[in-house]
Amino acid sequence: MKKDIHPENYRLVAFKDMSNEDIFLTKSTANTNEKIEFEGSEYPLIKMEISRTSHPFYTGKSKLIDTAGRIDKFKNKYAKFKK
Repeated sequence: MKKDIHPENYRLVAFKDMSNEDIFLTKSTANTNEKIEFEGSEYPLIKMEISRTSHPFYTGKSKLIDTAGRIDKFKNKYAKFKK
C-alpha cells in the first residue's frame, strides 16, 4: 500500500435525502458550509437528491423525482410542435 495517499480529515457528517427528509450519519471528508442539529449534536450537512431510502432499486418502488422541473421545461420547449 502506498503511504500518505488517504485523507486524514475524516469526521461525522449528516447526509440528508431531500426527497424524503431521511438523515443518516457517516464519516466523510466532503466539504460543506451548512450545518444541522441531529440527535442532540451539530454536524456538517450534505444534501442529496436520492439515497438508499428513496432509490427505486432499494425500495422496490418506481417514482419520478423531478427536482429541477425538467419535465415542465421539456413540455414547454416542444409544445410548439404539438398538432
